[in-house]
Amino acid sequence: MMHHYDEPAYLISIVAKILDIHPQTLRQYERENLITPSRSDGRIRLYSQRDIDRIKMILRLTRELGVNLAGVDVALRLKEQMEEMEKEIAELRHALSVARNTGSVPPEKSLVTKRSHYEMVIFTDD
Repeated sequence: MMHHYDEPAYLISIVAKILDIHPQTLRQYERENLITPSRSDGRIRLYSQRDIDRIKMILRLTRELGVNLAGVDVALRLKEQMEEMEKEIAELRHALSVARNTGSVPPEKSLVTKRSHYEMVIFTDD
């Protein structure tokens, strides 16, 4: 049975078995706000494939690179910021491409600056 990448489908015991870690480790990651699994109506933790991939990254950082959980938090936040910036850059590139092809820029993407600079010259009768 295939699940959507973000669909919460796996119980904590299954995720622990898949990743060969103790369920308490997953609870600790949740306490540290490194992961946020969904909850069923009965408050049972349910993990998506996205959650599992994030946990794999946490394990790679801690096991292979020796990063502590505070460092993992920083690394994950930086990764998220980079992904947001990459998305914004892609959107801007697309807008630029459209502008080049149509010869105009949509009003919401245009930036117009107006500067007023006046010089006063006073003439005197000498």
